[in-house]
Order: sequence, then structure tokens, then C-alpha cells
Amino acid sequence: MPVHLGIERLLDGPDRDLIAGRRVGLVSNPASVDGAFRHAADRLAAPGDWKLTALFGPQHGFHSDLQENMIESPHARDAKRRVPVHSLYSETREPTREMLLDVDVLVVDLQDVGTRIYTYIYTMANCLRAARRHGLRVIVCDRPNPIGGERIEGATLDPAYASFVGQFAIPMRHGLTIGEAARLFNDHFGIGAAVDVVPMEGWTRSMYFDQTGLPFVLPSPNIPTFETTVVYPGGVLFEGTVLSEGRGTNKPFELIGAPWIDGERFADSLNARRLDGVFFRPAFFEPTFHKQAKQLCGGCQIHVTNRETFAPMRAAVEMLAEFRREAPDRVLWRDPPYEYEHEKLPIDILYGSDRLRRAIDAGQDASVVTAEWPRDEEAFGRLRQKFLLY
Repeated sequence: MPVHLGIERLLDGPDRDLIAGRRVGLVSNPASVDGAFRHAADRLAAPGDWKLTALFGPQHGFHSDLQENMIESPHARDAKRRVPVHSLYSETREPTREMLLDVDVLVVDLQDVGTRIYTYIYTMANCLRAARRHGLRVIVCDRPNPIGGERIEGATLDPAYASFVGQFAIPMRHGLTIGEAARLFNDHFGIGAAVDVVPMEGWTRSMYFDQTGLPFVLPSPNIPTFETTVVYPGGVLFEGTVLSEGRGTNKPFELIGAPWIDGERFADSLNARRLDGVFFRPAFFEPTFHKQAKQLCGGCQIHVTNRETFAPMRAAVEMLAEFRREAPDRVLWRDPPYEYEHEKLPIDILYGSDRLRRAIDAGQDASVVTAEWPRDEEAFGRLRQKFLLY
């Protein structure tokens, strides 16, 4: 049986009462489609016992047309639905009073990718804050975590390193749906908004996205395929380096490398570490844009051979250790600014502390970094339990 999404239950089922007679603001992007590819904005703009009065876009824009981080989206007007489009990745990342003047209820329908740094869950959290402040209700329409809801991986974010890519003390791979994250953020972390989560039907925690029967629409420009989501919790760490994380190729976060790396030697060294569920294939590639653009990079492509045993963050830490070993005198870490943080290093806010950077620079083995994870993973597993819906 295919999975039925929260937006489908909201518009086709008993949860319609949540928006009956209301002026609706919708937070969405191109991935906000139902099982028949119908966009949530089109469904809400159709005649019904409600009125769509505003659209809101997260990072990369309502049309998800802007590639780079920290490239803000302009406000606009949607010609098809004849409503304003407010950018929540602009001079503000939280809906303002003026944006909400014609809104009674905010509907959030965003496809998350199950990784702490992915900003859509913080756009959702900011909507909860704004709704509490301005006396509105929020409806979060749940969607699958594309990499399943069972596995947790990584250290918990240190609150001293909180940012727009990590507002709350959770691990990198959190195993939550966006609806479960809304419950956790609102209750445990004290946002305190009036929120309803409309759950899915048919989704179980063991499901990856390709088992849901749902169409995969890229949730942002550099998550082009479902396979990208599997490597992303580790691959995203390379955004904090001067290495190419494959942006500017057709395999972002799967291709990793730099001009000074011998891809054959690098991949052989990684495969000698015998990590579970992954093969590092030697690769040479030339990004068309972004870091190392127009330069031949050596490195590897991450091939996941068993996603049940593959640990994306562990793989990324092993790769960083090998990059440092291959070129100990090279600058490895990217300078700020990054995602509105102008002081702390990008790698530190991505990882959630400076411990990874310090360990890699000291030439320590990856196991030194990963040794602290089980304690945090187990603690978060206990914490999240009462917020789970499935």
C-alpha cells in the first residue's frame, strides 16, 4: 500500500476541519506534491471551504531555483494563484506580522531529508515561533524521512554552536519526520506554539523513500535524487571544507575531491579501512561551478552497497582523516561566513562543535571522533521516544 501524505489527509480526509473557513498561508516548495504530483498550492488554491491567501518559500526559494547557500530569495507575487510569495530566506527567516495579516492558519508542507543541518526544519521552527507570537495556529503536514526513521548517528549539537543549520541539540542523523521534529521542537525545546501535526498513513520507521510508492521530487537543487539523501548526512560536512563536495557535478555529495588528491591512491586507502556498506570508487571530476570550479579534482565517488549497514557520518569522518593524511600541510577548512554565521568556522557549526576539526588537525584516527557518538545517540533515542508518531 502506498504511503498517504499529511497534505492528502488534510485535504481529503477528516482533518479538513482544521482549515475549514480559514485563510491559509502555505509554506512549501516544488517537492510539496501529493502522490499524484499535484502541488499543495494548487490544491489549496482550488475551490474549497478555505482560502489560500499567501505562500511562503524556504531556503532556495518557493521555486527552489537558487543553487547556493546564503543567496537570498526575493519576495514576489504568484501569477497563477494570485497571492503574495514571502521569502523566509531573505532579510528575515521568520514570518513577520505584515506577512501574516491575511492568514488565520499556517500550513507547513516541506520535504525534509533527515539531517540536522537541513534548514527546512528550522524554517518550520521559525514559523512556530512567529505563530505563537502573533496568535496563529500551525498545521504541519507530515512527510517521510527519506532515509528511514530508525537510525540515529552522530554527536549531539553543542548549543554553543547553534546556528541556522542547527538550532537544537540533536544528532546529525535524527531519524525524525518533519512532523515529529515539530512536536520535539515545540514541546521539549519550548517553542510553545499552537500546532497540529497531520500524520501520514502507511509509513513505517524502516521505510526508505523508494519504498513509499511516492514520487521523489528534488527538495533542493543539490539533492537531485533519493540516493543523494542516503549519503547526505556525512557528505554535507564537506561544505565546511575547501574540498569539492561535488556541487557543480551531477553527483553532489557523492563525488568528493580536490585538485591535489590522487584519486586512485585515495580510494584505495579508504577501501582498506573496510567500512560497512560502502565502496569508494576512484574518481576524477571537474566541477562546473562552486568550489574548485573548472579544476580537475581527484577523489572518490561514494557507492552505498548496503544502506542498512552504511554509516554516512562515519564514512565522512574517515574521509576527512584520509584527506588530512594525504595533504597534511594543505588548508582544509573553509572560512566563514556560512549560513549567517560570520565568526565560527563552517565545519564547526556543521558538525555541532569544534571536536571534529581539532581531532582531524591533530592527526587522530576517526575512531577518536566516533567514540563519543553512542552515548549521544542512545540519549537522543530515549528523548525522542514520546514524540514519535509511527
